[in-house]
Parts: sequence; C-alpha cells; structure tokens
Amino acid sequence: MSSHSHNMPVPRGPLIGAGALLLAVLLGTGLGRIAGAGTTAPQDDAPMLARSLGFEDRIDGAILVRDAEADRDIAVLEPGTNGFVRGALRALVRERRREDVGGRAPFRLAAWPDGRLTLEDPMTGSRIGLEAFGPTNMESFARLLTAGRALP
Repeated sequence: MSSHSHNMPVPRGPLIGAGALLLAVLLGTGLGRIAGAGTTAPQDDAPMLARSLGFEDRIDGAILVRDAEADRDIAVLEPGTNGFVRGALRALVRERRREDVGGRAPFRLAAWPDGRLTLEDPMTGSRIGLEAFGPTNMESFARLLTAGRALP
C-alpha cells in the first residue's frame, strides 16, 4: 500500500484577492444595513384615503366585498378573477389562523401620500405593501378604495 501526498501550494495573489473581496462584501453589507439601504421605512403620515373592507366567500366561489364602516356591499369578485386579491387575502387569513385569531374583522386598505398602497389586518398587525407587486396588481386593490363611493 502506497500513500502519496499532494503538496500543491495555493498562490498567494488569488487567496489575498478572495479575502479582500469577502471583507469588502461584509463591510458593504454592514454599512448598507446601518444606512437602511434597500429598506422602506413605514411612514407615520396619515393615509390620503383608507377603507375598512370585509370579504365574504360566497357559495358560487365569488367574494363579496363590503365597506365595513358603511355596512354595504361595494363589489363582487367573480370566480376565476382577481387572483392577486384572493392570494393577498389568503395570506392574511392564514396569518390569523397561525396566530389563532378568530372572527371576521375587516381589513384596512390605505393609500399613502408617497404612493404606497397597503392592506393591513388590525387583528394581527400584518401589513402587505401592495406596490411591491407591480402596478397591475396594486390597481386591483386601488379599485376597491373607491368602489361604490362618490368622489369629490
């Protein structure tokens, strides 16, 4: 039985370069986190427009949308439509189940002065920044802000 050893020296230049690259990445990441780069800080401003909305599943697969404050129906989301709205609602309902929060309390939809649109669950504190999903998906919720309302 013979043993052999592979004594292959690693060139110093690439090793030093890799170490420098790793250090630069760590420093850049740390500075970015400290400066808040790439994050969106929640604004404490009052929303330009807000609405408390209740959502009720119907037997036919549609979703009935209610203005919770006015206590009236404002829209019907027909089966097979509004996939993004349905997905966002499922995420918030799933969070309610996870936190064992019951009830059918309304969600809060708000348009902010900086152009953001948020959907919030006051029961769990969960909030979805809808602008992150693109203008088409954001518009599907924006329509619910004004549905059934007379605008000035």
